[in-house]
Amino acid sequence: DPYYRFNDVMYRWISLDNWTYSRTFKTPFDVRKWQKVNLVFEGVDTVAQILLNNVTLGRTDNMFNRYSFDITSVIQEVNFVEVRFLSAVSYAAEQSRCHRAHSIPPACPPPVQKGECHVNFIRKEQCSFSWDWGPSFPTQGIWKDVRIEAYNYYHLIYFSITPFFVKSAQQWYLEVESIFDVVSSKPIAGLVAVNIPKLQTQQMFSVKLQPGEGSIVLLVNINKSAAVEPWWPNGHGRQTGYNMTTTFMMEAGCQVEKFSKVYFRTVELVQEPIPGSPGLSFYFRINGLPIFIKGSNWIPADSFQDRVTYDTLRLLLKSAADANMNALRVWGGGVYEQDEFYDICDEIGIMIWQDFMFACALYPTDQNYLESVRAEVSHQVRRLKSHPSIILWSGNNENEAAIASNWFSIPYPDIGLYIKDYVTLYVKNIREIVLSEDKSRPFVASSPTNGLESVKEGWLSRDPYDTHYGDTHFYDYNSDCWNWTVYPKTRFASEYGFQSWPSFSTIEKVSSPEDWSYTSNFSLHRQHHESGNIQMLQEIGRHFKLPQSPDPVKHFKDMIYLTQVMQAQCIKTETEFYRFSQSEIINGEGHTMGALYWQLNDIWQAPSWASLEYGGKWKLLHYFAQNFFAPLLPVAFEDKGMLHIYGVSDLHEDHKLTLRVVVHAWSSLEPVCTRAKEGVTVKAQSAVPIYKESISDLLERCRNCTRKNCVITFCLVGEDGLRSPTNHYFLSSLKDAVGLEKTQLSASVSQQDDVYIFALQTTAIAPFVTLDVGSIKGRFSDNGFLMTEKKKMVVFYPWEPTSVEELKSSLILTSLLDVV
Repeated sequence: DPYYRFNDVMYRWISLDNWTYSRTFKTPFDVRKWQKVNLVFEGVDTVAQILLNNVTLGRTDNMFNRYSFDITSVIQEVNFVEVRFLSAVSYAAEQSRCHRAHSIPPACPPPVQKGECHVNFIRKEQCSFSWDWGPSFPTQGIWKDVRIEAYNYYHLIYFSITPFFVKSAQQWYLEVESIFDVVSSKPIAGLVAVNIPKLQTQQMFSVKLQPGEGSIVLLVNINKSAAVEPWWPNGHGRQTGYNMTTTFMMEAGCQVEKFSKVYFRTVELVQEPIPGSPGLSFYFRINGLPIFIKGSNWIPADSFQDRVTYDTLRLLLKSAADANMNALRVWGGGVYEQDEFYDICDEIGIMIWQDFMFACALYPTDQNYLESVRAEVSHQVRRLKSHPSIILWSGNNENEAAIASNWFSIPYPDIGLYIKDYVTLYVKNIREIVLSEDKSRPFVASSPTNGLESVKEGWLSRDPYDTHYGDTHFYDYNSDCWNWTVYPKTRFASEYGFQSWPSFSTIEKVSSPEDWSYTSNFSLHRQHHESGNIQMLQEIGRHFKLPQSPDPVKHFKDMIYLTQVMQAQCIKTETEFYRFSQSEIINGEGHTMGALYWQLNDIWQAPSWASLEYGGKWKLLHYFAQNFFAPLLPVAFEDKGMLHIYGVSDLHEDHKLTLRVVVHAWSSLEPVCTRAKEGVTVKAQSAVPIYKESISDLLERCRNCTRKNCVITFCLVGEDGLRSPTNHYFLSSLKDAVGLEKTQLSASVSQQDDVYIFALQTTAIAPFVTLDVGSIKGRFSDNGFLMTEKKKMVVFYPWEPTSVEELKSSLILTSLLDVV
């Protein structure tokens, strides 16, 4: 396994070598009967010469492009096809050497990443040369389908459907675009029939296809008497799609039929003045409704893309939806994902912020490079624009910020050159193509950006992190992450996060016993973020006692557990801050309308910012996300000695609810005091203050309570079973908590239909109770919780067959008090 121990370095020679893929094949049809025969590569990674029967058909140099070669005159009955690859590493170095103009930084990744240099000189997955969460595996190969197409007359190359809603007429119409290659020497006439039975919509068009490559656009009006159900994001409604058939009946007698799923939704990115605040808003309206964006950032699910199956994608994306997410950002240092990825997002209501594949670097803008990028962008937009899940195109990741904050120490007189390059690439090329190919969604040039303000400043703002405009990325590993005042009250938080280690069962698969310590060579080797392991220790040390076990393996497992607790609690605090800031402006800041933490998934088994481990196992953070992204949630924070609770709601109606505030002493399962505030109005799609009490009054009325010996839990309850998760607020660091007793945790396991029930019991209050069943694939209904009652039921949803016996023997129960 390339992921085993230090193999990323041991196997480096593979990427430095040149590899050739070849085979012979018999042509399964009579060549003479076809006017045109093409050899089509959906994806070649990356730099190759392609030969058929020793004739060079052409070269490839862009992993994100589709290549089609005319082989009509070269194909025989028996053929020999070769794809001769060049090492991506040596190609990138050569391109950089040949670039005579100004230098294009960064030259190399930081040494801690153990990566390769000049990745910005090759149109390849940027993180394949290493990243701060991933290994360097610069692959060479045929990463997508390859096929032979033979046709007479004409052939359909791209087919897309884009919905539009005309407000004045209150009517939907579809823009159906077809791109053809016409091989006959004269135009071909014919009819196109479009049929959407469920919407009683049928339309017939007469068309004429000109010789060569060209497109036809048909406008299909949806029957006004049909009730169109729009596509809604997860948590806001259904993801209704309609079957549509498009039939091309041409005079040449050949018929082409396309079966599609068509969805109806509108998207607007709203940037307008806000009363009482300088700057502009930055939020998404879907089908006319403002939607608070909840989710995370997606990275490639594997260094080896052919290992990413439909099932891999389904599991990860379903886990996002199960944690109440409605959006993911496909980050610009990976790949444009496979069709199935977007199909699943369409089906389960995950909105996609789609970056173009440029990240944390400056890029060349010579003619060849720009032509390659133009082909890539036009191919990807045509391939993807029919997906309702995609709500935004974004030019790059952090490259506006890289110039504005001068990450690469460019001398001041030269900055103008790089700004010119930036505008050339993202505005004059990428943006121009996106706007001509797709008029149905917004485009931003970068993330973070100041949106319209960046545009006004010539596409490069002085401070892309300005909280009054656009989106922000925010990382701070030195401050106390439980202190909400360190976080930016931004319009939209598109990246923020903290690291943790994956479970022992995940690490175990790629390590040997000598690696099982927090300070082993292996632990250092897997950490690609400078000082990452130390930062985690410091963050833990603020609020928790560090493990002291003399047994090295127990010490390692305790450390893993604490990093996950710390990460979950930090991101909970930060996300709750973004959610409770959505309806208010304080000192000119607020109206936060998005929280996408960094990052959802992992590319290998290593410490990272992810909430899902490699293989799909949920970290504690992912269980916490299920609660902090819940559609209805009470959130507590402290300000100047006052405890504030806000009611946060994504629901479409106002609700009258009861807020229950319970105070426990750490030493007893019996509450010290309980308060129920009835008739609390939680407003639709907003965050409103619903409770306020000074901490000193609270401690006084809950006799004998101090900050150190008591904890607050609270939840919202309504009629008809409406209920928020139970949230908690710590009045002190847990390392200072008084009265916490070692508890006897036990669990019995039983099967109920296709799930398993874990009945937990405790003899004392237990913080961060965690169930772990090792490498049995599946997830729990809840995990890492504060147990304040004697009994609790937790459901296990298996992803593969298992049994009560297997679960029992694998189960490890841990709470904070087991860390010694």
